[in-house]
Amino acid sequence: MEVWKKESLLLLALWILFAAVIKAKAVPYDYTASIECLAQPHKAQYGGGIIKNPELNEGLIGWSTFGNALIQHRNDSNGNKFVVARKRTQSLDGVSHKLYLENNKLYTFSSWVQVSEGKSLVKAVLKTVTGLKVAAATVAESECWTMLKGGVTVDASGPAELIFENHNTSVEIWVDSVSLQPFTHEEWNRHHVENIEKTKRRVRIRVDARGKPVANSKISIEQKVSGKPIGCASNKNILTNVGYQSWFTSRFTHTTFENEMKWYSNEPSRGKEDYTVSDSMMALMKQNNIAVRGHNIFWDDPHYQPSWVPSLGANDLSAAASKRINSVMTKYKGQVIGWDVVNENLHFNFFESKLGAEASSTLYKMVSNVDSSVPLFMNEFNTLEEKGDAASTPAKYLVKLKEIQGVLGGNAKQMAIGLECHFDVPNLPYIRSSLDTLAAMKLPIWLTEIDVKSNPNQAMYLEQVLREGHGHPGVNGIIIWSAWQPGGCYRMCLTDNNFKNLATGDVVDKLLKEWGIKAILQGQTDTHGFFEASLFHGEYQVQISDRIEAANSSLIQSFKVEPRRESNDKIMLLQVST
Repeated sequence: MEVWKKESLLLLALWILFAAVIKAKAVPYDYTASIECLAQPHKAQYGGGIIKNPELNEGLIGWSTFGNALIQHRNDSNGNKFVVARKRTQSLDGVSHKLYLENNKLYTFSSWVQVSEGKSLVKAVLKTVTGLKVAAATVAESECWTMLKGGVTVDASGPAELIFENHNTSVEIWVDSVSLQPFTHEEWNRHHVENIEKTKRRVRIRVDARGKPVANSKISIEQKVSGKPIGCASNKNILTNVGYQSWFTSRFTHTTFENEMKWYSNEPSRGKEDYTVSDSMMALMKQNNIAVRGHNIFWDDPHYQPSWVPSLGANDLSAAASKRINSVMTKYKGQVIGWDVVNENLHFNFFESKLGAEASSTLYKMVSNVDSSVPLFMNEFNTLEEKGDAASTPAKYLVKLKEIQGVLGGNAKQMAIGLECHFDVPNLPYIRSSLDTLAAMKLPIWLTEIDVKSNPNQAMYLEQVLREGHGHPGVNGIIIWSAWQPGGCYRMCLTDNNFKNLATGDVVDKLLKEWGIKAILQGQTDTHGFFEASLFHGEYQVQISDRIEAANSSLIQSFKVEPRRESNDKIMLLQVST
């Protein structure tokens, strides 16, 4: 019996050691993405992951034909090897790779694709036991390679087949450097933690009086603004409801007005402007040091124009749009941190239908001329939420954004990426890979309107989306779309009508605390007058009390924690002197 116990303990110890080794060797996530069309494709990410012969260096081993097509192994003049699908008759005809996928894994996908002529949309599709799953989509070109990056989960474990879709059957599809890398949920969440830790920095505060260190002095550090803010939408109800005000202002440092700054709110009748409500909301936010995103100057959806606008002719509409820009922007210049300029201009085209195909770009140019000091967002839905929405894929989003940048010229970097994020069931690998692609533009990215449709897993899905956004190195800020109103919020509330948290509100509070947002840290200096803490990037206020010359004296000083500029710049030093 004793021998059996010893053997069991030994096996347990070996298992723990093995698990620790596996954990230590967990595959890091590759956030890189290319948005350029290149003469040569990059190497396959993760060495191809579970893809056999990912770079086609071993002929067609692992690859086969799907549907009615001929596949061919080719070399280019530089020695690069790839597979070609030709003589296709259906959109899914082409090359395929057989796999086995597990429903408890998250898969990140990438490959490089090319078409033989022109430009056309190419999708990576997985044929699973429960149906077809789109993993990624991009606009492929001829004579250069485009990266196709995405992600997928499956509803049931089983055999699967990777195929490539292109509705233009007259062109060949070229494929190279294919990767499909599985991650466990534990590994996926560890990526969040690792990235969030990178947004923290050791800060050492030294307190002295007349050049001498002050020991045992009470110290309080309060975060005023997070380096990666988490805000929430608000509406006019906050002006008259003290409970709403208290709940809101105690949590958030950033907001977006739900409807109160939109054109139909500010000019319901032609020539009769009314900023009463938005002015009052702006004043309230200023009193509570809450930053405001400008939402929105225009909305491209024809259903949400001021009632008098749709009947205008082109010349009158152009004049009215110019007046709108100058009015709202002059009023709130210096008071907002960015503007949603032409909202949802991938799905709708009201201004384009009236003023021509360049209408969006022209309006952005006019806005930039009025104020070039704040980011100008292209705010759109379904870029992260629905991979099946061809209108707003990351590739389509970037095409439109670059079109606008071309008109802005020297102010091209003023553009910013706004992603609405109205989720039903979030697809985490697709969200992350899409953010990777968009982040390659090196522009500010905000998740501007996060909510989750009501369902039994609403709070869990909200937490997943918030962690995905906050943990991604390319995301600069987040706004939750949950402005309270007595009859119910747009799609998701955080509180009941007595401002008691719902499950969604509990999730938000938990994460705000975990990420140090508006947190207060207290302690005291050591015998050498030092106090050290690990703080998230952001703006802080430190208060030193007691033992500074007089028993009841105190000193307040503001400081900012910024990312390290060099790898050896580990500790930020702050001197507080009297």
